[in-house]
Amino acid sequence: MTDSLALFSKTFEGDFHFDNLHLQLYATDASVYRKLPLAVAFPKTEEGIQQLIQFALENKTSLIPRTAGTSLAGQCVGEGIVVDVSRYFTQILSVDTERKTVTVQPGVIRDELNTYLEPYGLFFAPNTSTSNRCMIGGMVGNNSSGTTSIRYGVTRDKVLSLKTVLSNGEVVTFSNLSSEALQKKMQQETLEGAIYKQVIEAIQPKAVQDEIRYQFPKPGIHRRNTGYAVDALLDSNVFDSGNNTPFNLCKILCGSEGTLAFTTEITLQLDPLPPPHTAMIATQYATMEACMQDVVVAMQHHLYTCELMDDVILSCTEKNAMYKPYRFFIEGSPKAILLLEVRDSAPEALETQIKALLKSLSESGYSNTQTVLRGGEIAMALELRKAGLGLLGNMVGDRKAVACIEDTAVALEDLPAYITDFSNLMQHFGQEAVYYAHAGAGELHLRPILNLKKESDVALFREITTQVASLVKRYKGSLSGEHGDGIVRAEFLKGQIGEMNFNLLKQIKHIFDPKNIFNPGKITDAWPMDENLRTTPNIQPPASNIPHPAPSTFLNFDDSQGLLRLAEKCNGSADCRKTEQSSGMLCPSYHATRNEKDTTRGRANVLRELLTQKVAAINYNTSAVKEAFSLCIGCKACASECPSNVDMATAKMEVLYQQQLRHKPSRATRLLGKSSYYTQQAAQYPRLANFLFKNSISSALIKKYSGIATQRSLPLFSTKSFNKSFQTKQYQIVKQNKSVVLFVDEFSNYLEADIAHDAYELLRGLGYDVALVTTLDSARALLSKGFLKGAKREIDKNIAHLQQQINENTPLLGIEPSAILGFRDEYLRLASDVPAAQKIAKHTLLIEEFLAQEAQAGNIGPQNFTEEPLTLKAHVHCHQKALSNQKVTFDILNLPINYTPTLIPSGCCGMAGSFGYEQEHYEVSMQIAELKLLPAVRKASEEVVIVANGTSCRHQIKDGAGRKALHPVTVLRKALV
Repeated sequence: MTDSLALFSKTFEGDFHFDNLHLQLYATDASVYRKLPLAVAFPKTEEGIQQLIQFALENKTSLIPRTAGTSLAGQCVGEGIVVDVSRYFTQILSVDTERKTVTVQPGVIRDELNTYLEPYGLFFAPNTSTSNRCMIGGMVGNNSSGTTSIRYGVTRDKVLSLKTVLSNGEVVTFSNLSSEALQKKMQQETLEGAIYKQVIEAIQPKAVQDEIRYQFPKPGIHRRNTGYAVDALLDSNVFDSGNNTPFNLCKILCGSEGTLAFTTEITLQLDPLPPPHTAMIATQYATMEACMQDVVVAMQHHLYTCELMDDVILSCTEKNAMYKPYRFFIEGSPKAILLLEVRDSAPEALETQIKALLKSLSESGYSNTQTVLRGGEIAMALELRKAGLGLLGNMVGDRKAVACIEDTAVALEDLPAYITDFSNLMQHFGQEAVYYAHAGAGELHLRPILNLKKESDVALFREITTQVASLVKRYKGSLSGEHGDGIVRAEFLKGQIGEMNFNLLKQIKHIFDPKNIFNPGKITDAWPMDENLRTTPNIQPPASNIPHPAPSTFLNFDDSQGLLRLAEKCNGSADCRKTEQSSGMLCPSYHATRNEKDTTRGRANVLRELLTQKVAAINYNTSAVKEAFSLCIGCKACASECPSNVDMATAKMEVLYQQQLRHKPSRATRLLGKSSYYTQQAAQYPRLANFLFKNSISSALIKKYSGIATQRSLPLFSTKSFNKSFQTKQYQIVKQNKSVVLFVDEFSNYLEADIAHDAYELLRGLGYDVALVTTLDSARALLSKGFLKGAKREIDKNIAHLQQQINENTPLLGIEPSAILGFRDEYLRLASDVPAAQKIAKHTLLIEEFLAQEAQAGNIGPQNFTEEPLTLKAHVHCHQKALSNQKVTFDILNLPINYTPTLIPSGCCGMAGSFGYEQEHYEVSMQIAELKLLPAVRKASEEVVIVANGTSCRHQIKDGAGRKALHPVTVLRKALV
């Protein structure tokens, strides 16, 4: 087969891979399943998909369609060729504002589609928790619903037509058909004609239709994915003479999980934008039973959202740096919270709705608290709810909230009784389940907490699913409301809809796909739901970090219970696949390349595959590992923006260290990793060093020797390092507000001494007694290149030097974010004296954080600064965004009363320390910068002051936009009065 794959790749219209890296990247989706595929294809054209179909037919293999890979039931896992359309099938093809329709390719991201549609006053309503990275093709495949279904319906309700490639290569468009058009289709001597003819013949008998109506979920349950939606076909003029609805096979293609045809274009019905005036009532409950009763009460109102979070989800948010501030409306420790959104076109009418809803909730008496949220508060509350899936990955250890019964839906009137029965069932199994999501639609994402590394829990995995399937059937509900059948639920379909209906589904599958090449193992020919799991039962990693004889990790990963479990925290929800059009940084290299290997999820998959190999010793130097981590820029976004806190930047440091144990690092790696030492030496002769760095001949030689990109300028040295110039400068004594220790890092000391002076003078000018630390190395460069032993020596030296000085009354302040924030991050993983490191970390602040705190306390204010006007645009360092926040920089730049700062909505600058200097990374570095940062800088007029607090960021702005950026302390020092 390898020869056949290699031969096919030469003529295939697209990209085709069957190397270990791609097989590992695409072995999983967001489910608990894992299968190494045969190959991974990225077709560029419709003809490329036809080529794949022909190859599959000739070689007796299969095709697994995939977009963002966020499916929870295993839909994107398979043994054949994974066909990823997210790279090239990404066009919005046309918009018809009169008919309110849009035609797109399957790789268009849901949120980005709505951004495009907003100027037309239209939007695509179905809204999943993954909406900033999930794609329309996946939403069609799974018949996605999301928070808006109670008002707007589900994806199936919005699909008007689908252009597809059939299993024999025919290109066919399915859409609404009149009776005459349908008859013509049925007379065609093609696979399309056979599909129409045979599907209608199969459903035509009255006994078949009666069995469908009897066995399928209650019609009132609008969220249902129970096999192929043959029940939806009954509501057409073909089977009901009194019905004017035209026949449309899109009804069964939507939710078919890519098992019937391969979709290349999708035409959707759009809705006018929802009313502009909105409010959300957050209600809190002491018990889940009380919450369920209030769902029925609340849904009597005209709600746009009715979402639930339980205490398990809420507890996860407490541990997540990004989402903790979003808990502002939570009082005490509620068992459950409902988020109830109302909208109206007029403010007065909205207030009437709010009062009516609050009155009903008060009269029902079930809730403890009702809080009205408005404006940005609503978005924060909904983001908290949407993060639920990823936040469940925060559960440290092998016990996880497992997706198997998380998608059940029942009629709204049945919901309280169903939840009571469900809770009793979970108590029988000794389970405390997780409850969250779409209460108003009768669907809660209910998850048992299991350890699928234990055979006993795998058995429980099956038994719980079996029992819940029976319970759902008793209520005539749907075992899958929106996540699909996939692998996890397909096995139970026969029991849900009866043998006759299940045989009908098998017949339809055979009509469309007689050779079974489209996504086998899903819906009709189900694989066992308790096999092909990500982890092998009873292969339990010991307490140490590696599950077999191998070098232990140098960094401390106890907070994740080891490096393997850090990788396993990634549940595949793919927050790291959001693009630069979304807020935040995650994941900068993916923004530039759009390659799965450059996501946190991709790196976690490769790392998990590495650490679960049954070999005598782990080889971190495989090509798959090297490629996966090659473009990780260490921005730390994954440590905060990933709901599961999969800190791949720290994992990369460990991987680099482990690689160096076997293979000597390159000269360029050594020079850049130990650059602080070489910088210190060169700083003794700054004029000579600057001459060599600026001279075209010598600088070219230096770059070539060091592996630095020829296009990159070299940083220049201060003519006097800060510690030297400080010794010769006289400072007057000032009134002391507070004592602080200023950590003058190696970058500020030797390369930008003026900024260190500005920081010192600013603090002194504001009345602070400043002790200086100028001889210590932050170890940032050593950490970034995996020189962990050297970094540990520097860290231990720093802690020993500072532990007696730093306390609550004398904090440690830093200028360079990557240098000072290491005290709160990597130092805690490497320090020999952990208690001392923790003490220092507790009182370590970025200088902006300190000044913002002092301003809030009233110790400094506008009176300390000029009243002259100035406009500023600020870019904030990645590590600050991840480990602190941007607001502190914005706040201190607002201290001068007539200063007007704005934050550039940029992600990473792309420089990332030495990353942007390196020849092999220069192009990606600039691609990242060009996404947001550099265009924003170029757009700013010359009168606007550009501000950036990272030395790398300032260098990137200088090289990429020709503008000099100032550190915030320089701006404020100049503003002092």
